Amino acid sequence: MQAFQALKILGKDPADYQFADFRLRGLSLDSRTVAPDYCFVAIKGAKSDGTSFIQAALDKGARLIVHEKNTKPFNFSSADSAIFVEVDNSRISAGKLAVEYFGNPGDKLNSIGITGTNGKTTISYLIEHILRTNGINSGIIGTIQYKISDHIVPAVNTTPDAMKIQHLLHHMVEHNLTHNIMEVSSHALDQHRVEGIKFKTAIFTNLTHDHLDYHKSKEKYFAAKATLFSGLANDSTAIINSDDPYAEKLKQLTNAKVLSYAINHENATLRAKNIALGIDKTNFVLVWDKAEYNIQTNLIGRYNVYNVLAAIAAAIIEGIPIDKIRESVKTVEQVRGRLERIRHNQGFEVFIDYAHTDDALQNVLSTLAELKPNQLITVFGCGGDRDKKKRSLMGNIASKLSDFVILTNDNPRGEDPQEIIEQIKSGFVGEFKAYEIIPQRDKAIQRACGLAGKRDFVLIAGKGHETYQVFKDKTIKFDDKQIALKFLTENG
Repeated sequence: MQAFQALKILGKDPADYQFADFRLRGLSLDSRTVAPDYCFVAIKGAKSDGTSFIQAALDKGARLIVHEKNTKPFNFSSADSAIFVEVDNSRISAGKLAVEYFGNPGDKLNSIGITGTNGKTTISYLIEHILRTNGINSGIIGTIQYKISDHIVPAVNTTPDAMKIQHLLHHMVEHNLTHNIMEVSSHALDQHRVEGIKFKTAIFTNLTHDHLDYHKSKEKYFAAKATLFSGLANDSTAIINSDDPYAEKLKQLTNAKVLSYAINHENATLRAKNIALGIDKTNFVLVWDKAEYNIQTNLIGRYNVYNVLAAIAAAIIEGIPIDKIRESVKTVEQVRGRLERIRHNQGFEVFIDYAHTDDALQNVLSTLAELKPNQLITVFGCGGDRDKKKRSLMGNIASKLSDFVILTNDNPRGEDPQEIIEQIKSGFVGEFKAYEIIPQRDKAIQRACGLAGKRDFVLIAGKGHETYQVFKDKTIKFDDKQIALKFLTENG
């Protein structure tokens, strides 16, 4: 991309800038990754207007600097070596530049966006599996990883920044993929990270209490999610969970064709009935298009029925015959850290789950309770520097649905771990006394497994697939699954 072209994309007249045109060799939102002849976009955030990183970008050779209006005055020694462009919103500008720089790859892919508080990751893997087993190649951008053919990169954010997204889409096109399956977070929508992507399909899973430290209210949280659907074209499809209280409101906000799915609403486009839950599989009857179909999946739990319904709806839109969809759903494997069963031979069950909201924890504990264990032991904590209101809510649910609770650290980040634990404990019901506090997470996991007897269930919740733990002054390697397996092996 030439610098003149970038100026035009930003709505500027190149004639207003006195400089020799040059080729931009890269785009960056991070001054640490800037190289000579780069465009650096200074992003306005909660703690900075982005300008504090401009000098570092200039020192590394950036020649086009994009910044927002009303930022602090510039006083940089090498400012005369670069072009400064003032814009209304640097995040939107970053997206527009990235789309053009990478050749508008989104227009060459069928993009499926999934948003909602819970279920995004499982649905994305379900859809990818159904498409792949029916000869359709797709990439995934999501919470666990960014996957392009055999190339896998661990995810930093559920939905990365606009430039990273366009780069990933560009690689999908290079690898001859036809579909992009993307988890779309509320932060990403609010921060215009999916700028320039025309979604063929958008899926809404549910909306519960989460991220209110960022959005401030549930209505603002919903409003962010809703932009994915209000931006859909008439020839797109919105797949909406009709059992969620926000479903009807969302349907009114989109111009797209609507397919609904549900367990409780009989008028949904796709509905599940006669649900039979087991410890290693789930069966139900799918009601769709005036016919009924038996569905079996290795995923367990009532909430996974919703996830399967959403994935089936997406596959139907892609034109895959229902009998082929059924076969694919039957062979899908467990998703890493999503009610993942740790197999061993000690007579009790251990599950790892990412549940880090009150709704997710309730879903998982209710699912396990339905399987009627002798005792349900829950290990969990809450992340620091995140929504504090959900801590007591999660404590309340854990004390209601568990026989024994062990409170421990999650990712405390910059907060006092003991204070987080006390906030969780404040939600315990009545005179709930069946708990221990063990801040060291590895010791908490070991204690839970050590307490478990025959036909007991142990749930290790909150971190799921994560392989690290974040403290105020350090990040350490930490994997719930590996900690549990090591203890079970050594004590088997």
